[in-house]
Amino acid sequence: MRFDSGRVCLDLVATERIRDGDGLRTWLAGAGLVPDRTPLARVGPDWVAAFQALSRDVEALVRAELDGAEPEEAALARVNALAAGPPPGLCAVRDQDGHLVRELCGGVECGALLAAVARDAVELLTDPGDLALLRACAGDGCARLYLDTSRGHRRRWCSSELCGNRERVARHRRRARAGAGAGAGAGAGVTRALPMGGSGVGVVGAPVGRE
Repeated sequence: MRFDSGRVCLDLVATERIRDGDGLRTWLAGAGLVPDRTPLARVGPDWVAAFQALSRDVEALVRAELDGAEPEEAALARVNALAAGPPPGLCAVRDQDGHLVRELCGGVECGALLAAVARDAVELLTDPGDLALLRACAGDGCARLYLDTSRGHRRRWCSSELCGNRERVARHRRRARAGAGAGAGAGAGVTRALPMGGSGVGVVGAPVGRE
């Protein structure tokens, strides 16, 4: 499933599984960058490489913001250059049933789609309100970025069902192990008295004698 971060540029950063044209076509449609049923036959390795490069640049800039560091100037220049290009043009056309549907004017162009994502990155980086909501997932081994629009802004994970659930399971196991260890430690320090047939009291682990 496509990760919904709250911004399309952050969605791209989360697309670690885009490795080929099929993956990119699926993401472009899922992210809403192209209307439904848009032919994407031209998407190839050069497109994949271009979107991967943009993803790396956006991630570098966003993480610099999170860390309070200066942005990487080369990455910023590349994102700005892409954002300066014209985004895709939308047209309303009639389908076979006579209904108006959206279509990209002039076809699908890689540069135009890159421009749309780069512009979203520029808007994010220059919006103090959205930057204040910027978070990195606290899940172990996960560093997905997202906007925390939850009530109270206390969201910790990219997904409560995935990273959140894994953290809850791990926490439960840690508590269970700690409880088992504490029980074993307490038991090791207790001696148990056994009746000795009226002749005395024996202690487990100690020699039994008579009075």
